[in-house]
Amino acid sequence: MKIAVNTRFLLSGQLEGFGWYTHEIVSRMVRNHPDDEFFFFFDRPYDSRFVYGPNVTPLVLFPPARHPFLFEWWFEWSVPRALNRCGADLFFSPDSMCSLRTDVPTIMTCHDLVPLHFPEQVERRHRAYLQRKLPQWFERADHLLTVSGFVKDDMVKTCGVSPDKITAVYNGCRDDFRPLSAAKIGEIRGKYSSGQPYFFYAGAIHPRKNVHRLIEAFDRFRLDTGAGCKLLLAGRFAWQTGEIRQAWESARFRDDIVFLGYVGAEELPLLTGAALASTYVSLSEGFGLPLAEAMACDVPVVTSDASCLPEVAGGAALLVNPFEPDSIADGLKNIYGNEKLRESLVARGRVRREEFSWDKAAEVIWDAGYRIKGRCGQRVM
Repeated sequence: MKIAVNTRFLLSGQLEGFGWYTHEIVSRMVRNHPDDEFFFFFDRPYDSRFVYGPNVTPLVLFPPARHPFLFEWWFEWSVPRALNRCGADLFFSPDSMCSLRTDVPTIMTCHDLVPLHFPEQVERRHRAYLQRKLPQWFERADHLLTVSGFVKDDMVKTCGVSPDKITAVYNGCRDDFRPLSAAKIGEIRGKYSSGQPYFFYAGAIHPRKNVHRLIEAFDRFRLDTGAGCKLLLAGRFAWQTGEIRQAWESARFRDDIVFLGYVGAEELPLLTGAALASTYVSLSEGFGLPLAEAMACDVPVVTSDASCLPEVAGGAALLVNPFEPDSIADGLKNIYGNEKLRESLVARGRVRREEFSWDKAAEVIWDAGYRIKGRCGQRVM
């Protein structure tokens, strides 16, 4: 079978949400199915490390697509032409977009419906385009994938998509997220937090991620407990960060709130594994990968009681109200002061993390593509 893949987010040194998802899924497909041909569609020069095997042909399609006008050009003109040239049997688009102008059987992953529910949290230049296009992409795709039951139900209720057209399969967690020894924890804390225990957040520094309320809650936690903890925040500053900067500037303990910027693939598992707890109190998520990463590291989790996060936590995290800094602060206090609670959450996390497997996700997606290709009357694999 000839499979074309949208690999726009495989960016060297910049792998984040869509990029990691694409990497983990597609690298396994290439390795597990060496007799099939893959065509990777990049929108800029690529790193050869993302060409996962001899059965991959990388193609750079013009133009670099990071703006609605260029999205339209790339997906509706460049991609259909490339699909025809390749003789593709299947097109897989893992970044919540696809092409409307191709007859090639298409499967698309939708990670969330943020543009529809939280339009103010989407960049203005992208907002109207995504709101208009999402329903069209849902209708065009031959099959849709998503990363939690919550998002599947949301797609059915909000957009009227048939549940039979959607397969929900959890994300996995990279193998390098694992428990650390006491000595390694001490080393990482010495490097990043002056030897002090710390709460850890990993993700975009953006209002939807609720970082400003996490900062407020941490400040209240420090004021109430006098604990010598720090808050480490790993991630790029996105747009609309005024609330976050204001929260930090207003914090009494801002010297103990550390913005690390983008953290690379080698350091992120270490920072996660050495944390007192992972804090992920986002307002809306499709999956919430930091939960799985913390569970893999035997680190307790404080997370929101909103969107998909209770589902993904599966009883293995402390849930708080993300709209109430006092609720988040209480969660931090409970985690800090209750060793038995931390041990209980870690034990439950060891069970829950078995549900998160990139190998399983890759095969579920592969099987979906196999079925769609067959149903659309393409060549037999």
